Amino acid sequence: MNSDASERQPLAGKIALVTGATRGIGRASAVALAAAGAHVIAVGRTQGALEELDDELNSFGAPRPTLVPLDLTEGESIDVLGAEIFNRHGHLDIMVHAAAMLGGLWPVAHIDPRLWDKVVSTNLGSAYRLIRSMEPLLRRAEAGRALFLTSGAAVRPTAFWGSYAATKAALEALVRSWADEIEHTNVRAVLVNPGAMRTRMRAEAFPGEDPDTLPNPAEIGPMIVGLAAASDLGLPASTVQFSEWRAAQPVLSI
Repeated sequence: MNSDASERQPLAGKIALVTGATRGIGRASAVALAAAGAHVIAVGRTQGALEELDDELNSFGAPRPTLVPLDLTEGESIDVLGAEIFNRHGHLDIMVHAAAMLGGLWPVAHIDPRLWDKVVSTNLGSAYRLIRSMEPLLRRAEAGRALFLTSGAAVRPTAFWGSYAATKAALEALVRSWADEIEHTNVRAVLVNPGAMRTRMRAEAFPGEDPDTLPNPAEIGPMIVGLAAASDLGLPASTVQFSEWRAAQPVLSI
């Protein structure tokens, strides 16, 4: 590949797993990674939404993705997915875990136990199962990269955000512990806080907010690609903030 092509597609030939790939930040990540040349393994809950993503990627000539309709609360299915990735590709270069659920806003004492279990399984349990299944594949890559989407609620919990904030705080602890364990390997883990974005989850939490005042999820795509392609990311002592990355980008003059 010549230098111009390498700059346009820095992830050519890479295998990238993206969860929550059918909407919001997960979809934006899948589109950006595919545009950068990666073969995307797109995980989402519904086949129809995955096929819409496939159509979008096909519209600009990106590599055809692998579509995986999967409920991430079913841990054994994640194990099966890991085995399938190994059989087809032998390794995994990039993992972006964007799938999450808000679970509504409730006083802690009023959260239904079944809803609590679902939020914990979706936001925390799935991350554990992905690490468990995908670490061997990431280790087989030249430079495995695992990106986990978190939230400011993890460090600034407020009233009624108990289940979401607790699971995101636990996610951060889990990822930092894992990152410390794999420090001397070729795998690096990153925590990414996208901040407020024009997503369905944001609208659920703030129904009266004007979405046009918020960044489009597509804006985070280049940052995701940059992190996936970075030569070394170090340990996640601090969370990567999209707002800081955005502010540091050069302003194009017209």
